Amino acid sequence: MKLNLGCGHNRLEGHVNVDRFSQCAPDLVCDLESFPWPWLDASVERVVFHHSLEHLGETTSVFLGLMKELHRVCRDGAEIVIDVPHPRHDDFLNDPTHVRVITPQLLMLFDRRLNDEWQAMGAANSPLAHYLDVDFAIADYDVVLNEPYATQYADGLLSAEDIAAMTRELNNVVRAYRIRMTARKSR
Repeated sequence: MKLNLGCGHNRLEGHVNVDRFSQCAPDLVCDLESFPWPWLDASVERVVFHHSLEHLGETTSVFLGLMKELHRVCRDGAEIVIDVPHPRHDDFLNDPTHVRVITPQLLMLFDRRLNDEWQAMGAANSPLAHYLDVDFAIADYDVVLNEPYATQYADGLLSAEDIAAMTRELNNVVRAYRIRMTARKSR
């Protein structure tokens, strides 16, 4: 099964399109902040959060519950595709329904192997994968640059280091993150 969670009006063929609001005409109306979700354990091979995850989990307990449910319903090797606005972009800042900043670094807290590495180093990172008994690995992620930075980067006028430095200091350099994770179930 493939899920498009928080689909809004962006339906995906071959997926169960799920949203809290019936006005979006999803295949299934479901409040993703209420647990348990209606899918069986290890029944999902792909999950898409297209500009929806940042709308979920305003409280820590709800967000952590969401991550536990996501892990429960995913099979080993399930792909999770996440598109979210960058937290320093006006697209994130100007929408009052955006309740949770989502970054690759946040999602790394749910990776058991990284938790083990950090623990061995004595790092202060929260080992959420261990606390919640979940395990997700970030397969890759990209940043979507705003203009004029996208063109300047493509033309070689800005380096990756330039973009990273600008992103730490300026708003509206990076428009969004595109993150792909994998659920790990076998230990």
